[in-house]
Amino acid sequence: MSKTKTSWVCQNCGVESSKWIGRCTSCGEWNTYVEEIVRKDTSGKITNYFSIGTAKPITLQEITYLEEARIDTQSSELNRILGGGMVPGSILLLGGEPGIGKSTLALQIALGLKEVKTLYITGEESNQQIKLRASRIKSNHENCFILTETSLENSLTQIKNTQAGFVIVDSIQTMFTENISSSPGSISQIRECTARLLRFAKETSVSVLLIGHITKEGNLAGPKALEHIVDVVLQFEGDKNHMYRILRATKNRFGSTSELGIYEMRNSGLREVHNPSELLISHIDENLSGVSISATIDGVRPFLIETQALVSSAVYGTPQRSSTGFDLRRLNMLLAVLEKRAGFKLVAKDVFLNIAGGIKVNDPAIDLAVISAILSSNIDIPINKRMCFAGEVGLSGEIRPVNRIEQRIREAEKFGLSEMCISKYNRKGIDFSKFNIKIHFQSRIEDLIKNIFK
Repeated sequence: MSKTKTSWVCQNCGVESSKWIGRCTSCGEWNTYVEEIVRKDTSGKITNYFSIGTAKPITLQEITYLEEARIDTQSSELNRILGGGMVPGSILLLGGEPGIGKSTLALQIALGLKEVKTLYITGEESNQQIKLRASRIKSNHENCFILTETSLENSLTQIKNTQAGFVIVDSIQTMFTENISSSPGSISQIRECTARLLRFAKETSVSVLLIGHITKEGNLAGPKALEHIVDVVLQFEGDKNHMYRILRATKNRFGSTSELGIYEMRNSGLREVHNPSELLISHIDENLSGVSISATIDGVRPFLIETQALVSSAVYGTPQRSSTGFDLRRLNMLLAVLEKRAGFKLVAKDVFLNIAGGIKVNDPAIDLAVISAILSSNIDIPINKRMCFAGEVGLSGEIRPVNRIEQRIREAEKFGLSEMCISKYNRKGIDFSKFNIKIHFQSRIEDLIKNIFK
């Protein structure tokens, strides 16, 4: 006999309570408790923890391991992020802001798998909407099936009937199971549906891609246990006002989490960007003041970005400090270093900084390029358009070394740049004679100013 019970569940961490609480005692969030109807089966007996099971411990030598061939997604960017392709029987979670292109990316993956029978399960769009998106992408094949369904039991039945080798669920928040009485999108439904899909994927070796919503804080919606259940967590980032998108892995049981892929959003879908430096640098042929080029690394991938700065006299009493794609607090720190160590009076001037292409950069090696762009705009003298920067600036005005300097130099050399400014402390253990680019070794920002504004 089943008994229906009502409980309050935190929508952020999944902790249950017998009554409504303003602030969650587990995660500390406010107003996250929602009343849910949970059905518990009390007819069965309590399981004995010391009951005899069939599993027995074995040594590592007794375990046989056969490495299965990975599924080629026909996308070099995605294959590199996953570590060479999808592992059969794995379950992936794709998250991102609304309108960023999650459904477009998932449909392109489904339509790109020509040799694998795929099933695209959607609970948010109709068949006609999927057809319109596929027509815009201009890709189609007979092994891709579309299913408009929100019931988990019916979806599992159709997966078995179609004998699909790859399944996409868009989105996991719309799925519900009849075993739980709470509404779709609740913590209990998301957790149970994901757990059953994981069990199904491991038993049948069918790869499953789940699309998940994110909260206003930028985290994946649902309990954090959802990220622990899946094998791979992919984050699709970018600004909807710009054309570039970044796909990175925050968790990967079958590969590294240091890789990232760059896509360009077009009318015909997402296009892979194999050389992002050519797209992120737009004014390489023009002599403009306030523009500098920096060699940065995101994960393990080096690329060049364009840093733009504008320094003007403050119209109002309080000077403005604005930054796009760069930490504003770090910008204020660099301005203080310029005034204290180099003698530039910027306290009464507005300073605006922008990273071209809508890319957000957290690499401290961009400090040298930021300072160079600010000084170039302040004195209205352009920087050599064939010069690149890579160095971190300390509070005492010293230029500190950065990691993977050889990869940064190779990227600048491949792009066709002729000069590069780095810290003199990067000299140790590296043979710079093998590079065909002129290297300027700097120790302090005073020396940098003398070299770039001769």
